[in-house]
Amino acid sequence: MTIQTGENWISMSPPAWIVDQMWGVGVALVSGMTMNFPETPETVIDDFREIGPSLLITASRFWEDLSSRIMVKMSDAGLINRKMFDLSAQIGRRVADRTSRGEVLPFYLKALHWIASWTVYRPLLDRIGCLKIRSAFTGGHPISPDVIGFFRAIGLNLKQCYGLTEAGGIFQLQPDDQVKLETVGKPLPRTFVRLSEDQEVLVHSDAVFTGYYQDFKSTEAAFTDGWLKTGDAGYLDKDGHLLIIGRKEEIIRNKSGHAFSPDFIETRLKFSPYIKEAVIFGEGRPYITLMVNIDFGNVGVWAEERMIPYTTYMDLSQQPAVEELILGEIRRVNEQLPDVMKIKKFFLLYKLLDADEEELTRTGKVRRRFVYGLYIKLIESMYREQTEVAVKAKVQYRDGQVGKVETKVKIIPV
Repeated sequence: MTIQTGENWISMSPPAWIVDQMWGVGVALVSGMTMNFPETPETVIDDFREIGPSLLITASRFWEDLSSRIMVKMSDAGLINRKMFDLSAQIGRRVADRTSRGEVLPFYLKALHWIASWTVYRPLLDRIGCLKIRSAFTGGHPISPDVIGFFRAIGLNLKQCYGLTEAGGIFQLQPDDQVKLETVGKPLPRTFVRLSEDQEVLVHSDAVFTGYYQDFKSTEAAFTDGWLKTGDAGYLDKDGHLLIIGRKEEIIRNKSGHAFSPDFIETRLKFSPYIKEAVIFGEGRPYITLMVNIDFGNVGVWAEERMIPYTTYMDLSQQPAVEELILGEIRRVNEQLPDVMKIKKFFLLYKLLDADEEELTRTGKVRRRFVYGLYIKLIESMYREQTEVAVKAKVQYRDGQVGKVETKVKIIPV
């Protein structure tokens, strides 16, 4: 990937990431690339569209939110526009699939793709600020292959990457001609990746750090025989591509002993435009359960179109119609899952998970153990015969004030 002088980069990654530190302080200065900064957190999307970056590396949450907004807008479009988009997306998926397998495109498919590109893809990408992007990457948290496939189908060269701050940033990348939606690709040159006996991903390269500052114990625990332990579990496919299963410490075994990653289910749920966050539970349990944060913006628009009155997030999340909406989305995902992974019960949380309340990390990942302890009363109720739970809780608002809420949360069978 060659960077041209004057190409645009927009700084919109979480501050805890190494990405902006490397690109803003290092790559931009060496290459002559222009660094751009959003005016305020509230104007990020508008500034992104105005700047139209050439390259982008950002968190999976950005792409999930963007795909949700596009799908909601298209569902509200007129019949002709909606049909054109659906047909163009089908053409795009066929082209992307064939290209990733190295197959030659037949003439008719090339012609259809050219028409779809100029009538649908390019106008859409221009509208969302992605028309000038040559390469875009997502990382930091597992993302649904459906999200990657969605953007590649409309002509955006979006790929997964993988890395750690301790490893000098990104060390695993999908080659342009070998994009597999479910993997994070192959190691960069002079980088070596292997798996331990318990499937933990290990990395070795000159870019790996030498240790934590004045913390010998943590440094010693981070390495095994000179290889950096990533803390993630994964496996290599027949072509040498790495597939990340999830955090090693978060692999769940249900009561019958079947092991699986919560991320595998959660990323597929979050492809829904109406689900902002999904947290799976089931360690040592007879079945899988789920806690959901609705997407306040998209569900709010959906409710307004159906004349469903609401005032706050909590009010909207408790609407019976919204419960049915999310139930339908969960059932759709359940159809794609093996029986041992199917979700049996769920509830809609009365508030959004928040990094300021330590429920999320600063990079947007759910702190699963912390969340489990915080909402254990609601989680335990899904393994009993309860249909609703009375809740009294504290909520911290954006201005720092703390309020109290009293509500009833319904336990919904799938």
